[in-house]
Amino acid sequence: MERLNYEVLEKSGYPGYILKDAPEKVLQFGEGNFLRAFVDYWFDVANEKAGWNGKCVLVQPIPAGLAGMINEQEGLYTLYLRGRENGEKVDRKRVISCVSRALNPYEESGYEAMMELARSADLEYVVSNTTEAGIVYDPACGPDDRPASSFPGKLTQVLLERYNAGGSGLVILSCELIDNNGKELLRCVDQYIDQWKLPEGFRNYVNNDCTFCSTLVDRIVPGRIRDPKEVERLEAENGYSDPLLDVGEVFGVWNIEGPAWLEEKLPFKKAGVNCIVVPDVTPYKKRKVRILNGAHTGFVLGAYLAGFDIVRDCMQNDTVRGFMNKMLYEEVIPTLPLDKDDLTAFAAAVEDRFNNPFVNHELMSISLNSTSKWRARNLPSLEEYVKKEGKLPKCLVTGFASYLAFYSCDVQELNEKGLVCRRPAGNEYVCSDDRDILEFYYEHRNDSAAALAHAVMTDECMWGTDLTAIPGFEAAAVETLEKIRTEGVMKAYADCLD
Repeated sequence: MERLNYEVLEKSGYPGYILKDAPEKVLQFGEGNFLRAFVDYWFDVANEKAGWNGKCVLVQPIPAGLAGMINEQEGLYTLYLRGRENGEKVDRKRVISCVSRALNPYEESGYEAMMELARSADLEYVVSNTTEAGIVYDPACGPDDRPASSFPGKLTQVLLERYNAGGSGLVILSCELIDNNGKELLRCVDQYIDQWKLPEGFRNYVNNDCTFCSTLVDRIVPGRIRDPKEVERLEAENGYSDPLLDVGEVFGVWNIEGPAWLEEKLPFKKAGVNCIVVPDVTPYKKRKVRILNGAHTGFVLGAYLAGFDIVRDCMQNDTVRGFMNKMLYEEVIPTLPLDKDDLTAFAAAVEDRFNNPFVNHELMSISLNSTSKWRARNLPSLEEYVKKEGKLPKCLVTGFASYLAFYSCDVQELNEKGLVCRRPAGNEYVCSDDRDILEFYYEHRNDSAAALAHAVMTDECMWGTDLTAIPGFEAAAVETLEKIRTEGVMKAYADCLD
């Protein structure tokens, strides 16, 4: 079967939106599944819905990548957005046509093409997702490297080329999963300006003419379809083969920290997509961590002990779903500093996302490093609820007791893989966490509920504080842990709903 390109797509009879030629307005560092299912999707929709009329040029951030394959397909690839939306199953196909080409800057021609684009009057944006390790200052990089090995080094080279050509400032949108990603990227560029002894005029250009934005991205991107039978079926339906085919969940939100004028400059508001410019992304990060991530950590450990294996099945059980929703709507949302309608809509989308019929999200994969996750995601909600309401949040307390139960359920051994426990259904499972935490639970494997809870809650290395100082928390945790050990998690969850 023929590979996807513009000619093959036309022969296939594809009825969707396609834009073949347009000015190259985006230089994108990263060509992997996430950016192609997220950022490039937004720009593609902006072409259709807002008349943006722009193309993205993708740059391999490392020597090995997809540039050759992308160019072979003339920038085209198929994207499926799958999941649930407002309770309904969604499976949307779109051929993305906003990508013009891809560059490998580790080849001489690719490096020269990157610099040519840097000088272009059409260029407006730089976008990046070079993984969490990508925004790093490497002093080994030099200004004459072709290219600099680090991403901030490459960006400094691009901006210097543009500055020397008299080009206007660019908007830089960082999508790496680190806090203050835009600020960290600018800090690295400034370090190269110092190290390479670049002109003060260039420093002023970078810091004042260019706009470095921290952003918060949220979309689960499984990427490839691994079932060969489904790949064969889709190829037959589409009339072409596409090794660049990408899959993401239907939900997506992009929060961009930037000046007010940026919202009008970007094409996303006009296109009607879920992307907003805000003065500070911190509250939105807190929303994601406390609601989305906190929901996972709050219910999955107990749900696993109750016999569930994947997230979707939990959402189809009234008790587990009810427990999660009561925790979110009545205990977490009241502690967050955003508009309540916004928070409620985000929480409502969580249930749809967790009930995705296309993703088998295993509870055990979510259970990794649950101690640090509980500390970062759930403990702040519990502490702020107590401070605000003057009482304990029952679901969050039950979630903490479930965490204790998960790490202490019929402990078998401690080996190189982790702490081996056995759940009530009879099968063994492995708790994966920092080694000192696993050793702690192994040492306390025979403790009563009261002894274990006290030992864990007074360990300030785990929590950064003494949890027994929260009025009534220790007694409530002990009572709930005893209930889980004697009557099961489902009884504990159900009691929260009374």
